[in-house]
Amino acid sequence: MSLPETACEIRAAVAAGTASAVEVCRDALSRIARTDARLHAFLHVDEAGALARAAELDRERPDAPLLGVPVALKDNICTAGVRTTAGSRVLERYVPPYSAAVVERLHRAGAVVIGKTNCDEFAMGSSTEHSAFGPTRNPWAEDRIPGGSSGGSAVAVAAGMVPLALGSETGGSIRQPAALCGVLGLKPTYGRVSRYGLIAFGSSLDQIGPFARSTRDLAALFGAIAGADPRDATSAQEPVPDYTARLDGDLSGLRVGVPRDLLSAGVEPDVRSAFDAGLSALEAAGAVVRDIVLPHAPLAIPVYYLVANAEASSNLARFDGVRYGTRADGASLHDVYYRSRARFGAEVKRRIMIGTFVLSAGYYDAYYVKAQKVRALIRQDYDAAFRDVDLVALPTTPTPAFKLGERTEDPLQMYLSDVFTAAANLAGLPAISVPCGLTPERLPVGLQLTARPFDEPSLFRSAHAVETRIPVPRAY
Repeated sequence: MSLPETACEIRAAVAAGTASAVEVCRDALSRIARTDARLHAFLHVDEAGALARAAELDRERPDAPLLGVPVALKDNICTAGVRTTAGSRVLERYVPPYSAAVVERLHRAGAVVIGKTNCDEFAMGSSTEHSAFGPTRNPWAEDRIPGGSSGGSAVAVAAGMVPLALGSETGGSIRQPAALCGVLGLKPTYGRVSRYGLIAFGSSLDQIGPFARSTRDLAALFGAIAGADPRDATSAQEPVPDYTARLDGDLSGLRVGVPRDLLSAGVEPDVRSAFDAGLSALEAAGAVVRDIVLPHAPLAIPVYYLVANAEASSNLARFDGVRYGTRADGASLHDVYYRSRARFGAEVKRRIMIGTFVLSAGYYDAYYVKAQKVRALIRQDYDAAFRDVDLVALPTTPTPAFKLGERTEDPLQMYLSDVFTAAANLAGLPAISVPCGLTPERLPVGLQLTARPFDEPSLFRSAHAVETRIPVPRAY
């Protein structure tokens, strides 16, 4: 008997008793075993824990929205009793005593956490090449990057190892790998999902969000993790709607704005062609596409890398070898050897140094304060645009996936991978990436849509309309 593949089909089958959670879990573990040696999407597979959880669900059969569905977690999301490294040697042996809020909610939703996925160290990177445990490979072309920093989660879904995964993003780390791996990825409104238990990078920018291969699955996962949390002071009190409602392909009356001046340079022709096809799909569903202007959008990258790195330099100060990592007192020879290895990687050190510099006396006003002022202008540009349109459309990335090692020696070129994604984080807005085609080399391209705060329903409706009109083949 063939098992269902989508999250919604798995949930229905387990609830009806036509498949067991243990069977589904064993199937996911088998897929990982067959595939991941080449792709390196996972840092840790919790086989025993996942099978025990699946057996528990089969015994109890709760009425839960993700009953029996395997889910992978980015390795910066704390999971009680499971090693959580954030892709860093500094936390190589860290086992959290508690779980993140999203993990608790997945448990209540009946999901089975299958393992932890690879990521750029402390989520700092755009290619998953900055993981201390080695890079992840793109399943569409194994000599290319999957995007980052949530590359492991994107690959786990794109390669069919799991139907759902969670990542985090600070400047595009969900949407960018989703686009480059040919899956859907959502960056929620800031405060829509609790950050409790997420290892912090940039606290005013970070959000946890879902990956899936269909809009309906993405919406189901998001509905399970969204909502207020008293342990997160930035958590929003907005009620959580049914995100799977109105996925009917009808976008009549929806207005989509396109800042075409941002497309004039740096966007590869094949990406532009796929983007235009995505716009045509929106129009075919009834949306009206019109031109808009976002005057300060070209400043998003410099503003982002000032604000994010400043916050990172503060957040990472705790990793001093005393509170986390190996203590210096009473060290054995093994501990001395371990400490010699447990250091930040080059990219993390670069960002800490930049952040410390912009917060230092004499430079704080010139850089950090000015960046925050421009950040406010970027949000005002979107507020003005949303008086005339409902969504803003751009390519998710200016290029398809580039080759492993191609940009590791050129940080600026690497940072420009986030040129179209960083603004949504700075403005706290929800944004989604949906596949909109393939290049002639069969590399995926993503269409990015950004909405008003808490208007994720419009993003899901629009993504579903594109998905039904531009079916993109799977990597596996």
